Amino acid sequence: MTNAEANDKAAALAEQDAHVAPEKAPSKKGASQKKGAPKAKKSGKAAKPERKATPRAESKGAKILEMIRRAKGATLAEIMKATHWQAHSVRGFISTAGTKHSIKIESSKNEVGDRVYKLCGAPHNE
Repeated sequence: MTNAEANDKAAALAEQDAHVAPEKAPSKKGASQKKGAPKAKKSGKAAKPERKATPRAESKGAKILEMIRRAKGATLAEIMKATHWQAHSVRGFISTAGTKHSIKIESSKNEVGDRVYKLCGAPHNE
């Protein structure tokens, strides 16, 4: 037997013993959702009725709204003192209160240069 015949015979034996991977079956699982993608709303549950949020009478939020209803309004310093909040917390509450409570809040500076918040277009309390 020649060297070429030996190589051919070895190749033929290798082909017979060669492992062939089975054809890949299709996946039964659907595509996964990307991270951070919005999720679909679940059906079957009734939506909650919309209601206007009203702060509790004794809450700091109610105290702020009461203060800005005054004819002269309330300064940032007065609100901070009454609620024991920092300035950024007061400003954050006031910025969301307009939308949340459906009220228009006017912000201006007085003669001294202090920031004053007032309720617009509503009857004022003294």
